[in-house]
Amino acid sequence: MDHLTKDPAFIAATFIVIDFETTTPAGYRPEPVEVAAVWLTVRGGTLARDNRSFQALICPPAHAPVTPLDAHQTGITAAMTAGQPDANHVLAQLDARVGNAQVVLVAHNAPTEAGVLYDYRSACPQLAATGFLDTVKLARAAYPQLASHSLDSLLIHLPVAAPRGRHRAMPDTEATAAIFTRILTDGPATGSWRTLADLRRAAGYKARAALPVQDALFPASSQP
Repeated sequence: MDHLTKDPAFIAATFIVIDFETTTPAGYRPEPVEVAAVWLTVRGGTLARDNRSFQALICPPAHAPVTPLDAHQTGITAAMTAGQPDANHVLAQLDARVGNAQVVLVAHNAPTEAGVLYDYRSACPQLAATGFLDTVKLARAAYPQLASHSLDSLLIHLPVAAPRGRHRAMPDTEATAAIFTRILTDGPATGSWRTLADLRRAAGYKARAALPVQDALFPASSQP
């Protein structure tokens, strides 16, 4: 990671790793039932977590209840989300935590998280307009020999200990953060990237809310 920590843009950036757990009702867009985020900044020549984090359960709308299948996959039950604030309230709180930092969002399979933020862009305008780095794309560049670049496959390959509560938002966020920092360490050895601009070219995902109207309405399947 030495080359990256000599790049002024990388040093100045605040990386927010984010994950949603969602329910996906037939005929509708995914609805969040939990969100978590952790903050990473460069300190002492190393990218590391600071003391900021965010975690909240979310009550989904009536058309997107938590199903038994959802509960089996994530451990989040309908009873756990009942009485929780809705997504507008929660994402407005998270948006307010961003501040004026030069933020880069990070997620594993970023289009999923970016899609949720776009759907609730009126509540979280800053987050919805912030670009992502996709750790799936970064992993493909760093470890092209792997047959799968899923979160579980990367945890096994690196190896990084799988967190307790895997498939809940905070454990998955922590796993993504660990994988992200490990990829940034390994990538320069393969000549993959030396600057934040290199990372954006390799794995950037532009926020739809920051695109021209035509592109936001008809987004490409993969955006640089």
